[in-house]
Amino acid sequence: MEQAVESTHDKALKINLDPLRYGTFAEIGAGQEVARWFFHVGAAAGTISKSMSAYDMAVSDAIYGRCQRYVSRERLQSMLDYEHGLNLERLRVLRGDTTAFFAFADTVSARNFQGTNECHGWMGVKFQAHPRDQDSQVLLHVRMLDKENSLQQEALGIVGVNLLYAAFFHHHKPELMLESLLDNLTTDRIEIDMIEFSGIEFRHVDNRVMSLKLVQLGLTGAAMFGPKGEVLQPSEVLRKRPILVERGSFRPVTKVNIDMIDGARTAFAAELGAEGGRIVELMEITMRNLLVKGKIDLSDFLARADVLAAAGKTVMISDYFEYYRLAAYLNRYTAEPIAVTMGVSSLMDLFQEKYYTGLEGGILEAFGKLFTRDLRIYVYPLRDEAGVVRTVENLEMPADMRGLYRHLVDRGRIRQLEKYDESVLHIFSRDVLRRIKDADSSWEGMVPGEIAEIIKRRRFFGYHEAEAVENVAGQR
Repeated sequence: MEQAVESTHDKALKINLDPLRYGTFAEIGAGQEVARWFFHVGAAAGTISKSMSAYDMAVSDAIYGRCQRYVSRERLQSMLDYEHGLNLERLRVLRGDTTAFFAFADTVSARNFQGTNECHGWMGVKFQAHPRDQDSQVLLHVRMLDKENSLQQEALGIVGVNLLYAAFFHHHKPELMLESLLDNLTTDRIEIDMIEFSGIEFRHVDNRVMSLKLVQLGLTGAAMFGPKGEVLQPSEVLRKRPILVERGSFRPVTKVNIDMIDGARTAFAAELGAEGGRIVELMEITMRNLLVKGKIDLSDFLARADVLAAAGKTVMISDYFEYYRLAAYLNRYTAEPIAVTMGVSSLMDLFQEKYYTGLEGGILEAFGKLFTRDLRIYVYPLRDEAGVVRTVENLEMPADMRGLYRHLVDRGRIRQLEKYDESVLHIFSRDVLRRIKDADSSWEGMVPGEIAEIIKRRRFFGYHEAEAVENVAGQR
């Protein structure tokens, strides 16, 4: 049986009645929404050492130091570090043996009077799980989806209480922490598109897995992490930048994957001119791809993440199987041009009407949404079974799609990649994967050298089993 969700009132009261917890609340931008809960339920004197809000920028700078943006990860971290350090400095000698100190902070831009601003915020807690313990920390970024300021403030207060409760009582179960963040809320009100765990209690947590869980649980439609495994907040990466996306399984990354993104970047940059140097590259893996076997294999997911990291790529995990939904998500963050690169097979799939039965206007509505702004598709060629190289110009579309297809080609929305390496057109990820598992060493020539090295060293994609087969064969 599922355990009943505790109310926000009960969570706040349980924290207040816990003699172990004592700390500071520092909130900027939407009132004292989280601290208010602890005052409201009673017994707050045992929990709150200080509650403050530095709304004036000059005052905020004087306390926490200057920063470029006030609603930012940088500002949140400076607030947590300062307030937690102050608690330890002032109170550790007096009560450090019996108290686990914490600092909660948020910096938020709630809906303004005109309703013209981006409604989002940063929230976090830095805490000791036990007295005299080393610090642990959780940071997250939220988007408020309510249309009224008062409702946004209410939702922020609930998320804050949930975060503190999770940190204090579920820090040994990070996945449960994630699941509980929207207790007493819905995804119609709050989106959490980034979370980062760090410190002693979370030393074994892989934040890439937590990013995946955000999408899997429906807390956000997409999450991102960089080549060093660092979690990224989408708006900070994508804001007002041209974006290039390659979707794939990357199981493993092949020479074709790299040739495709490199060729698309060259073409895209040439068209953008001076703005070409600002392009953000994303290698996208969809949840549908990860769930192809019915459930997510975390070791397989991390193997894909690691080979993409070895290639120096930024990864986006999304729940946007339909490309028009992906385009809508990216358009949220930028008005600059967007490019998607795909192979001929994926282009053929794009024109299959079965994917658009949920739209009243079918494929025409989908393409209207996909190409609403300055989005273009770069197509990578395919050598078919007869040895013919299929391109945008000689691709055979179904008769009922030819008119629509030619219209998009003539308008420049679908473009052929002119720069590609014809010597790698025979490479397919599924074939490389089969060869790895079958101990056929020819796979090593089908992937970049750094990818081959990490697959062998880390025994990814069944390489360990393949090696064992090879050894057994050699003993016969």
